[in-house]
Amino acid sequence: MQQQHEINIRVRYSETDAMGFLHHSNYLNYFEMGRTELFRAQGGNYRKMEEQGLYFVIVQVDCKYRIPAKYDDVLTLKTSISNLSAAKLEHEYQLYRADELVATARTVLACIDRAGTVQKIPEILPEKEGL
Repeated sequence: MQQQHEINIRVRYSETDAMGFLHHSNYLNYFEMGRTELFRAQGGNYRKMEEQGLYFVIVQVDCKYRIPAKYDDVLTLKTSISNLSAAKLEHEYQLYRADELVATARTVLACIDRAGTVQKIPEILPEKEGL
């Protein structure tokens, strides 16, 4: 099972604030992109999970903004799984501009059904080896 995945993201003008910096809320969108691509690279299929009535929901986010990203910056997001249990999935993120660390973050996701009840992470996920 792939434990880390990298994607490149170019900061779009619409994602910046009045000072020309990447707005803080857009970092969360980037982290979601990283989680999705890591899941896909592992062979996961979120659409199939949803069809089975199961969802991952964020229950906690911690983010440390270190230096601002700006319009047209090309950023590299490194996403990794830091912990996996029966119903919980934790990710860590490192966002870079070249060699500069822009932000670090951690998210905790729970697996739930349509009613919002916590569920065991389904077997459609790739094997949990190495965690």
